[in-house]
Amino acid sequence: MRILGIDPGIAIVGFGFIDKIGSKLTPVQYGCIQTEAHTDPGLRLKQVYDATCQLLDKYKPDAMGIEKLFFNRNVTTAFTVGQARGVVILAAVQRGIPVGEYTPLQVKQAVVGYGKAEKIQVQEMVRMFLKLSAIPKPDDVADALAVAICHAHSSTLQDKIKEVTKR
Repeated sequence: MRILGIDPGIAIVGFGFIDKIGSKLTPVQYGCIQTEAHTDPGLRLKQVYDATCQLLDKYKPDAMGIEKLFFNRNVTTAFTVGQARGVVILAAVQRGIPVGEYTPLQVKQAVVGYGKAEKIQVQEMVRMFLKLSAIPKPDDVADALAVAICHAHSSTLQDKIKEVTKR
């Protein structure tokens, strides 16, 4: 199963593709989509959408996990991040790719085992899970891989629940 993890944003969208074979997780490709500040917001959303479509068409994931929007200060930023999140979800849904949505708390619990883990703890666990030589940068990339790992763990649980309910 190939999973795409997304850490949404308007300036930087972190992405990470992993393959899940049994309980083994292997990184496939990861990086970020960046848009220029002081560019028309509609153009930035189109750039995020187009780049996402290219990634989906090239790496053909079976599923996508995306972080749910969480904000506590800047409402304007939340709206633009929400719009970017929307175009990424649209690109996946247009291709028939199922999308799982996870809160930051769920991602931290899945990767570290503790919902209030520090960012560096999550990043280090991502590095260890995927046997990477260094923590991916920028932070948005490590966050996207954490979302992909969270989705991999959640899909395993969902598969087990389906098995039990079929009996």
